[in-house]
Amino acid sequence: MLRWIAIGILSLGVAGTAAWGYMEHQEKNAILIQAENTYQRSFHELTYNIDLMHDKIGTAIAMNSRERLSPQLAEIWRLTSDSLSNVGQLPLTLLPFNKTEEFLSDIGDFTYRTAIRDLEKDPLSDEEIETLKNLYAQAGDIKDELRQVQHTAMENNLRWMDVQLALATEDEQADNTIIDGFKTVEKTVEGFSQANVDSSIIGTSSKTHQYENVTGDKLSEEKALDYSKDLFNVKDVNDLRITSTGEGADIPLYSVSYNNGNKNAYLDITQQGGHPINLLVDRPIGEKKISLNEGFTVAEKYIKEHGFDNMTLLNSSEFNNVGMYSFIYQQDDVRVFSDAIEVKIALDNGDILGLTSNNYFMNHHEREIPEPELTLDDARDYVNPNVQIQEEFLAVIDNDLGDEVLTYEFLGLLGDDTYRIFINAMDGTEEKVEKLNGKEINYAGVS
Repeated sequence: MLRWIAIGILSLGVAGTAAWGYMEHQEKNAILIQAENTYQRSFHELTYNIDLMHDKIGTAIAMNSRERLSPQLAEIWRLTSDSLSNVGQLPLTLLPFNKTEEFLSDIGDFTYRTAIRDLEKDPLSDEEIETLKNLYAQAGDIKDELRQVQHTAMENNLRWMDVQLALATEDEQADNTIIDGFKTVEKTVEGFSQANVDSSIIGTSSKTHQYENVTGDKLSEEKALDYSKDLFNVKDVNDLRITSTGEGADIPLYSVSYNNGNKNAYLDITQQGGHPINLLVDRPIGEKKISLNEGFTVAEKYIKEHGFDNMTLLNSSEFNNVGMYSFIYQQDDVRVFSDAIEVKIALDNGDILGLTSNNYFMNHHEREIPEPELTLDDARDYVNPNVQIQEEFLAVIDNDLGDEVLTYEFLGLLGDDTYRIFINAMDGTEEKVEKLNGKEINYAGVS
């Protein structure tokens, strides 16, 4: 009798285990099916969007109506955004696909910047039309490659889950038809001539004056190490590691690093002139002993010692006993926003913890600043009347098209928020509106 009871219990156990295993298998399959469906949808949407984008670019080239051209370019920009989103949902993180993503971003940048400008006053130039034609041809090549991958995948019932597995395991024996297809797409984009996609039109920053302000005598490795030793507060120069940039770098640099477990420090300094470009010191910060204003004095002294003249404080903030200060260049009482430097100061002892001067050296040069055509009172009329203006300046900024424009800069209050508003000093266009960060709310104390 006991034997039959034992057999019955064992049978129930086996059945329960089988049922549990079956449910686990079903749940796993459901997850895999859901992932596969997501991959399939993203891939087919990507192929469709690239196909449609190709057609839209071709239509834009043929258009003569400027009222229709702006919406068409905006639609192309939307399709590039959707395509990048589709790529992001595919299991391609282990597959180099950056050139294709960069190409899509370039199309998006170009069409967005062209769509938002007044094409009645500033129609497409011959150079821009030629760029559109090149983009059309290149988009056609990508479209054809993706259609080939789509056809092969559908004809052979290939699964994206197998692609993910092949990429993760680097399994050369697996069916990599889809992977090979995307590698072909990437090679196709990589083969496009740089001249076909003119960076001066598409790039977010033309960087015409890149590093032209780097001057001075050649700095030796020994002097770079001595400078870093003092800056890092290190006793022995032998504890530092120094390397030089290789050929082809935008500018020859020394990179100096230090690590003792408690403090990590890194510095990029130019070989010509010894100008600090990037500095980062990571160490525990003690109790605050100097004020944010005293930290500003330290930061201002530091940048003056390194030849950054005529800099004015844009803003300052404090976080975890560290003062952060943004400086911009000022030429003849005009604030130039692109020539910027950021400095971080430890408020426990006044150490320099951080510096970023890359924007300054890429953009700084003496500008021919025109006289404004609008008076300050005229420009004030273009500001939202509900804004209580507190301060006003003349400023040079980069507009949405990447061009430098002279503006009136207004700092004002609207309710409890502070805004920085830029009004074009020539025609009253509202170039930019920025909401400035207010005091951080401590939600831990809010019930």
